[in-house]
Amino acid sequence: MHIFEEAIERFLVYLDLEKGASLNTIESYGSDLRQCVHYLQKQGCYSWASIETETLASWIGWMTSQGYAVSSVARKLTSVRMLARYLVREGELKNDFTELAEGPRGHRRLPAILTTEEVKRLLEAPSQRTAQGVRDRAIMELCYSSGLRVSEASSLYLQDFDGESGMLRVVSGKGGKERVLPVGRKAIDAIDAYLISGRPKLVKANTGSALFLSTRGRPISRKTIWHSIRVYATKAGIEKPVKPHVLRHSFASHLLSGGADLRSIQEMLGHVDVSTTQIYTAVEKQRLIKQHDQFHPRNQKLPG
Repeated sequence: MHIFEEAIERFLVYLDLEKGASLNTIESYGSDLRQCVHYLQKQGCYSWASIETETLASWIGWMTSQGYAVSSVARKLTSVRMLARYLVREGELKNDFTELAEGPRGHRRLPAILTTEEVKRLLEAPSQRTAQGVRDRAIMELCYSSGLRVSEASSLYLQDFDGESGMLRVVSGKGGKERVLPVGRKAIDAIDAYLISGRPKLVKANTGSALFLSTRGRPISRKTIWHSIRVYATKAGIEKPVKPHVLRHSFASHLLSGGADLRSIQEMLGHVDVSTTQIYTAVEKQRLIKQHDQFHPRNQKLPG
């Protein structure tokens, strides 16, 4: 059915432009999703809204009975979860049909999180002698300060930022969901510097009111931001795998480790369901386990 294929194609474009996924990753997602849709259609599902948890569970059971490895089943379910959450976020699906689906345990991939020192090195990587560098510093400071998605940063307008109150208006998704976020002092300073010495040098005759501009005077693209983050991560000597939302993930993880409550983080991230935000509790637990393994005297390896 074309309704499934159209949504899958849009999702794959999203993975390319916003997530910066590789061609192999995109092809893998496409294969997983089309396999799931093929099975669901045989079960009488012909729209996303008609898919129920039980039907999805039967697909998982079928894969297990066919001898799929646990890791493969987990990966395929993750592909479908990401698509469902994308459709909910875009306003094309009211309820996430994967929310209650249970897959193999122990295979949830945690997002890469930068340490505060790594964040500092990344944010200080852009040259402040060029308009482009001043712009990139402002974008990254804002993404880390307020937990923005790359797509949200690229879609901001001048009127969305209020430096006096330290607040930012963000609208995301086709549903036009709006949230108002606090902006930290360093991010405000970086944006002010960009507005004074960066943006005026990027303005062209046809420039509109977009906050962040490309070198051609147009709204900066998600792909340009993503490419810049990778370049600066290399310059900063960061060896972790850096994805487009690394600053957003680090923002959430650092808030949680600093004592912020999960519901507040959910609200700032714009997550529809708190279960999406709970992955950061797993990240924090993983960090604590590493600290315990490294420093507790009863975990130290004996010499010799």
